[in-house]
Amino acid sequence: MKRRPFRRSGAVPALMTAMAVVAMSACSAAGGSASDTGGDVDQAAVEKADQALAGLEGQVLSTGPNGEQAESPDTVELTDDQLNKVKAMGATAAIVMHYGGNDWSTAQVDGLRSEFERLGINVVAVTDADFKPEQQVSDIETVMSQNPDIIVSIPTDPVATASAYRAAAQAGAKLVFMDNVPDGFKAGTDYVSMVSADNYGNGVVSAHLLARNLGGKGNIGVIYHNADFFVTKQRYDGFRKTIEEQYPDIKIVADQGIAGPDFAGDAQAAANAMLSQNPNLDAIWAVWDVPAEGVMAAARSAGRSDLKIATEDLGLNVAIALAKDELVVGLGAQRPFDQGVTEARLGALSLLGEQTPSYVAWPPLPVDHGNVLDAWKQVYHEDAPSDLADSFKD
Repeated sequence: MKRRPFRRSGAVPALMTAMAVVAMSACSAAGGSASDTGGDVDQAAVEKADQALAGLEGQVLSTGPNGEQAESPDTVELTDDQLNKVKAMGATAAIVMHYGGNDWSTAQVDGLRSEFERLGINVVAVTDADFKPEQQVSDIETVMSQNPDIIVSIPTDPVATASAYRAAAQAGAKLVFMDNVPDGFKAGTDYVSMVSADNYGNGVVSAHLLARNLGGKGNIGVIYHNADFFVTKQRYDGFRKTIEEQYPDIKIVADQGIAGPDFAGDAQAAANAMLSQNPNLDAIWAVWDVPAEGVMAAARSAGRSDLKIATEDLGLNVAIALAKDELVVGLGAQRPFDQGVTEARLGALSLLGEQTPSYVAWPPLPVDHGNVLDAWKQVYHEDAPSDLADSFKD
C-alpha cells in the first residue's frame, strides 16, 4: 500500500487538534456512559479524565530501555549536504520484523521504505518472524548474507535474539531498533538508537479514556502481553497505575496475560473466561488492537454489546468499531509510519558517523469516536479507507 510522503510540518498542530476533538467529545462520551450505567456517573472523575488528557498534549512520559530521557523526532533531520552524501553511498538496508500483516507493522515498513527511497538506500529484505525468536534469529542470519549496511528491527525476545544481533553488529551492520532492545546492548556502542511511541503515555491515555466512558465507576478486566517485551510492559504499567491511583471506584477484577502468536484467539479465550466468571464486568482493556479484536469477538458471542473496550494502536478493525460507536470507546495510538521515517533517518546519519540520540519517542495520540477519522490520517498519512469512513456514525 502506497503511503503519502512524510511531512513533519503540521505534526504538532495536528496533535493539538486531536486532543481538542477528544476533549470536545467528552460530554457526549460521558453522556453515553451515563445512559449505559443507569446514570451512575462520577462527574468529578469525568472532569479529571478530560483535564488529564488535555495535560498530556505534546508530553512524553516513557523513558528508554536504559532509563534514557526521550528526544524529540524533530532532532532527527538530515541537511541537504548529508542527504547527498548518503545518496552517493549506494547503501542497503534490511527490515527484520517481529511479525507482520497487521496495520502497525505494515505502516512501519511503509514509513521505512518511503524514507529509505528518499535517502537513496535500497531495501534488500523485509522479514516476518511470526513472533518466534528462533525464526527471527534465522531471519537475521539470512539477511546478513546480503551484507546490509543498516538493519532496522524489533526483537521478539531480548535475550534469545541478542547473540544474532551482536553478530550482525560485529559484521558491520548499523542497528536501529523499534520499541525493544536486545539484552545487554548499549546505545552508541552496540546499536544506533531506539525509536518508539510513548507507550507508557498511551497506556495512561487509554486509562483516562476508559475511565471517562465508565463515568469513573465500574469493574474491569485487563489482558496484557505475557512476555519480556519492553513497550507492552510500559503500556500495561501506564494503564494499570493510572486506574489504580486515580480512579478508586474502578476495580480491576480480572487480569490475564497472553503470549501468542495467536493474539486475537488467545485474547478471545481470556475475555470469554472473564465474562463468564464476572457477569458484572463493565469493561476490558487489551494491550493492543489485535488482542482487542479477540475481546470484541468474545463480547459479541456473549451478547455483551454494552461492554466497553479500550486498547492501544489504531488498527482498522478497532477504528471501525470506534467509528460505529460499538464496543471500543477509546485508545492510545502510535504513529508507526512516522516512527519508520525516523528510524530510516537515524540509520542514514549513523552511516555518516553522526552522533544520534539513543532514544526517540513520539507523544501519545488519544483517539475516540469523535476524532477517529482525523487520527487515521495522522497515523497513516492517508485518508481513512472507505470501509472506515462509511462506518462513521454521526
